[in-house]
Amino acid sequence: LKLEMPTVNLDREVTVLATVPGVVQSLKSCAVTWQKLISRVLEEQLKKVPQDNGPLAEIDLWREKNATLSALTEQIKLPEVQKVLEILQAAESKFTGDLQIVLSDLKKHHMEAQDNAKFLSILERHLKNLSTGTGVDVISNTIPSLLDALRLVWILSRCYNRDERMVPFLERISWEISARVRRVVDLQTLFKQDIATAKKKITEAKRTLEQWKKSYFTTCIQVEESGSKRYWKFDVKRLFEKTDYMVLICQDLYDIFQVTEELYNLFIPELTTVTENPKAVDELRREVNIIISPMEDLSFDPFSMETARDWGFVMEEFREDVTVGIVKQIFVQNLKNPPLYKNHPPVAGAISWSRSLSHRIKHTITRLQEQEELLASERGKEVKQIYLQVVKKMEEYEDQKYRQWRERTEHMLPLLLKDTVLTVSSATEEPVTTKKSVCFTLNFSPEILEIIHETKYMEQLGLPVPEMARYMALQEDKYLGYTSKLKAVLDRYHKLMEMMNEAETKLLDHYVQELWRILKAGCKRLTWKSVGIGEFIVQCTQTIRKLELLVHQIHHISEDINSKLRFIESTNLFKFPPSKNGDRHPGAKEFFDYVKCEQAKDVEQLVRKYSAIPQLIIEVERRVANTNSGKSPKLASYYAYWENRIYQVLTQLIVKNLQAFNATVVANVPVLQVEAVLSVPEITLQPTASEIEKMIVQFIQDCVEITK
Repeated sequence: LKLEMPTVNLDREVTVLATVPGVVQSLKSCAVTWQKLISRVLEEQLKKVPQDNGPLAEIDLWREKNATLSALTEQIKLPEVQKVLEILQAAESKFTGDLQIVLSDLKKHHMEAQDNAKFLSILERHLKNLSTGTGVDVISNTIPSLLDALRLVWILSRCYNRDERMVPFLERISWEISARVRRVVDLQTLFKQDIATAKKKITEAKRTLEQWKKSYFTTCIQVEESGSKRYWKFDVKRLFEKTDYMVLICQDLYDIFQVTEELYNLFIPELTTVTENPKAVDELRREVNIIISPMEDLSFDPFSMETARDWGFVMEEFREDVTVGIVKQIFVQNLKNPPLYKNHPPVAGAISWSRSLSHRIKHTITRLQEQEELLASERGKEVKQIYLQVVKKMEEYEDQKYRQWRERTEHMLPLLLKDTVLTVSSATEEPVTTKKSVCFTLNFSPEILEIIHETKYMEQLGLPVPEMARYMALQEDKYLGYTSKLKAVLDRYHKLMEMMNEAETKLLDHYVQELWRILKAGCKRLTWKSVGIGEFIVQCTQTIRKLELLVHQIHHISEDINSKLRFIESTNLFKFPPSKNGDRHPGAKEFFDYVKCEQAKDVEQLVRKYSAIPQLIIEVERRVANTNSGKSPKLASYYAYWENRIYQVLTQLIVKNLQAFNATVVANVPVLQVEAVLSVPEITLQPTASEIEKMIVQFIQDCVEITK
């Protein structure tokens, strides 16, 4: 590409040389050669295209263009060439205009090549990572960084910020990512690897394709938010149609390995443990290998959109094989304990489960029949035969389940409805001795509800049900209402009995016996076929409510009595006089007189509290026996209870006070003082020790006498 230099002597001034015809003619001839060379080079460079489909080839192309055009541009800048151009310009040669156009084109294309080579070189590191980097790095760093760098090129470049430049380059990146996925997910080697490795590779490939699209749209938003007047509004179909299709293929491949793994995990361990014949395990492995073997030797590229129909046939055949095979295995292995849908009863649930499996393979076979070429194959015929066998077994299974349920329902339901609504844990004939002597229980068999649920689901399945079972199903809300209310009645009854102590239970024996008499009807004559269950519930509720009210009233009165007894029991009968002048204590007589006086005041209060108790007990008599005599035989045990309680309180009153007095006496703290008189040669005490002892003994006797 070297420019040919003129042979004439150019040492003189430009203006002089421009007037010499021979010089001008020679220079013009030389310039024509330059023009042809530059035009040819420009034409060749414009025709050049990247050597492959990847983005790195585009960068190499612009580097080559830049190198070539830079070589010419540098020669044009030489002083000798510039002087030739000046001479021809001065000579006003018509040719000069054409040459200037060519030189202007050279400058323009050189500037573009230089600008593109410089800015695209920013992308080179990311593109090399895209081609050779590890999967995780490509997904997390390379693709987002590459798109971010492209955004800078779009904003800063003078020549690469046009759709006609950026869109083809993005297509090349898309091609590179597709090529990477094809290398990672090579079907000829993929199916020879273990399942975990294969799934990992497919996942990596799928995430790479998805990251490419996600990063692109993120960059579109960033370009718009950057304030650039030119947005990325490119043809999305051109950029992502092929990669989106590859995502679907990756998902298909992942599903194949997932299903294969589930087949092994679900069935092979179970077969290994339940059978001593390893042939069953080998047979299943052989079946699985037959299902996936067509994938290993495909005669076409599954990632190519042109072969989408072929891949569709392969996947359809795989799904058919898997569906029939899996359904057969699931059915055989779960016959005795089928998995049930939520809220489904055992028998109808088992029939629903069998029908759902049957529907799945019927749907598959229907689709198989639509593809005649698949049905006509040997594998297709084998699948159809398996289907017919499995469906027959399912129908027999459903018939057996239904027949057994109907026979049991027709036999058991009349017996269950003859049960009494309640049961009792002990007899109620003897007079009550403890509050827990009688316990009633709801006698509603869970099997009735199960029959009701089975009946409703059987009808949904279109199966005929016994008339009595249908009637019970229609009355479900009524029976649920009965059981709920009866449970509430029994809860109230047991809670009420727990509330009463032994004295109250004896006091209210007549009321309790009446309540038991009513409840016993539910244990003897009232069955689940009876029409009077509602009235029975109302009667029980009213009787319990009446007894509850009476118990609460008695508890209120009892609390009032107990409050008075607590006051009596906690009274301090030994209130000592305060010391005088700080250190001086009262004399013995003064001390005991003070305590006795204070004691008399306290006794008055105790008597008032005690005197109020009989009226409260008479109030209980009025509510329980409708009399107010204070001598009701019905309350004999209740009187005895409170008499004993009062005796215990008075005993505690005296014991606690004597214990407190004793503690005061033996403590090293003075409470009274004794005068010491010197009568030579003796010292006498006033009062004497024996006199003080008599005072104390009398004091204690008086305290005990208070209880009278």
